[in-house]
Amino acid sequence: MKKLILFFLLLIGYHGAQAQDSSQVVTLEQIIAQAQNNSLTFRQAETNRETSYWQWRTYLADYKPTLSLAGTLPDFSRSINPVTQPDGTTDFKQVSLNNSQLNLGVTQSIGLTGGQIFVNSQLQRFDDFNAGATRYNSNPALIGFSQPLFRFNKLGWARKIEPLRYAESQKKFVEDREAIAQDVTKLYFDLLLQQVNQSIATKNRTNTEDIIRIAEEKFKLGKISKNDVLQLRLSLLNSQIAQAEADLAVKNATLALNSYLGEPATKPILLTVPGELPLLQVTENQALEQARQNRKESLAFKRALLQAERNLAEARQSNGFNATMFATFGLTNQANTLMASYGNPENQQQVRIGFELPIMDGGKQKSLRKTAQANLKLTQYAVEQDQLEFEQNIRTQVNQFEMLKTRVAITAEADQIAQSRYDIAKATYVIGRISITDLNIALGEKDQAKRAYISSLRDFWTAFYNLRTFTLYDFEKNIPLTPEP
Repeated sequence: MKKLILFFLLLIGYHGAQAQDSSQVVTLEQIIAQAQNNSLTFRQAETNRETSYWQWRTYLADYKPTLSLAGTLPDFSRSINPVTQPDGTTDFKQVSLNNSQLNLGVTQSIGLTGGQIFVNSQLQRFDDFNAGATRYNSNPALIGFSQPLFRFNKLGWARKIEPLRYAESQKKFVEDREAIAQDVTKLYFDLLLQQVNQSIATKNRTNTEDIIRIAEEKFKLGKISKNDVLQLRLSLLNSQIAQAEADLAVKNATLALNSYLGEPATKPILLTVPGELPLLQVTENQALEQARQNRKESLAFKRALLQAERNLAEARQSNGFNATMFATFGLTNQANTLMASYGNPENQQQVRIGFELPIMDGGKQKSLRKTAQANLKLTQYAVEQDQLEFEQNIRTQVNQFEMLKTRVAITAEADQIAQSRYDIAKATYVIGRISITDLNIALGEKDQAKRAYISSLRDFWTAFYNLRTFTLYDFEKNIPLTPEP
């Protein structure tokens, strides 16, 4: 029976070792790199950047010439229409007509003035099937422009705002990647803490089993009481429960991390405790300077003010006096044949100025203007408040980062001291110089110190990547994380 039990124990140990070996041993840097390049969150950020890029290309297209071909081929009709006769009477005649046309045009918008320049070439063909007649009307070249006067220039304001919006999207992509580092760092340490708890529970159970064997021998010799043995057995049961809970917590934390990384849910991961901390000193002024240069907020503040000014300009210019000047100059001719219609063309000119002047609008124009002015003031106040909060967050993050570096050093030393104290307490208990209560106290302090050290590492690395996100600056390499403009 003893041999059979030993066989099963060896078999369980073998499979446990296999599971441990199959686990992928990774570091924090590797997990962050994987998340920043392959996770679903990264793909979303990349798609947002691509969307912003094509929105930018759409804006640029508004300032480039467009070539278009329009026409009606054919426009045939057969009907009975009233026709006025030479004597003034009306007679109904059958009419069979076709009127086809083609127009090839190039249009160029003028961002500075909001107008348009265009060049057209047009051809018309008219067929009267009853009379057997065909006529052509050609406009080989027609040059013209259309210019709004005293009206809101949408293109001019877009030239000021859209470059800022696109630059924001580029910086936001970098911020999104750094935010991924923040999120995955939290998940990393969630799993690491549970793996540490699992390791603690396993070691505690093994140590308790060893101590129980020693205690039972001492009990036989009458050196300890039955109460001490029972207390140790109770500790063993508690350690078994703690190990079962730790195993479940490791599975759940592994599932959360794998889900974020886009990996199979059950893929085992063995994490390493980050070693040395980055050696860097960050001052408030340095962080503020980099944040102002690199973060999208600086652009967003400027864009918000420009948009409010744009809305005010639109309210002023779209509801008052406005006019449009339209002028064309070109060549035209008509003939019975296609080639003849392009011979000896005549001049064609057109000039038109239309205007609109509201005389009474019930105070609508004034209300719109005052609303836009109030919104501009509100935006100015909001931007000022956001700037103050932005700077305050940077200062808070720098101070917290410096504090957490000190905390990691203290908890690391406390972890070593607590481990050494427990080792001494365990050896002292074996020789019978301390009670089981003192041993349990040392055990609890050891476990608490280890967890406190891992928690302080979590807080430090989270703050480290928070600081990178807040400033978009790599303080280790002293380079910005944003691409060069």
